[in-house]
Amino acid sequence: MVDSHALTAIAAAEFDRDRIGEKGQQILLGAMPEFLQRGYAGTSMERVAKAAGVSKQTLYSYFVDKDDLFVTLVKYLAAQQFQLVWSEPLVGAPDVVLPAVARRMLSKIGSEPQYFDFCRLVIAESGKRPELSQAFLANVAKPAIATLTSYLRDCPILNLADPEATARIFVGTIVHHVLMQDVLHGAAIAPFSADRLVEQLVTLVLGQQRPSS
Repeated sequence: MVDSHALTAIAAAEFDRDRIGEKGQQILLGAMPEFLQRGYAGTSMERVAKAAGVSKQTLYSYFVDKDDLFVTLVKYLAAQQFQLVWSEPLVGAPDVVLPAVARRMLSKIGSEPQYFDFCRLVIAESGKRPELSQAFLANVAKPAIATLTSYLRDCPILNLADPEATARIFVGTIVHHVLMQDVLHGAAIAPFSADRLVEQLVTLVLGQQRPSS
């Protein structure tokens, strides 16, 4: 069994904190508003250095070029988001754990508008740069699905035919809701209650148990 703390470590491995240290994180935080305001193409290393309060020499000592900086920023934000939602171990009955996980995903993801803006930027660049969205998914979706799959498979109360598929449906439904309501501004034209979504999603998961043999 792989617990959520171990999977958090797997996600963090994609983002090497030891490599960049505090100064590197300072640069990333300075780079983020530049990329959000100007896009990838419109952002220069000179502007990033100024925004981060470092010299160009220091900037290039941490990041080879703008490409390296942007990919590292994607991994940094993705790893942070994963840890916000999944760092707590999944322990307890599924009728308690699953609603808590869903609501934590909705509240943590929805608490930072800049995160939505960055998601839009990654999506916009993903056509030309698929490795950016892949890095994002490797740090958020993949370990999240693995964490939930482990819980669903090993929970003594559940008896699911396909725990991984169920985990993908669960995580994908929440992600789709956030994309529709927040990232794509769908709340204004197709509003839907998060509580209603969570209630029905959990009901679907708990209702698909295999009959005992």
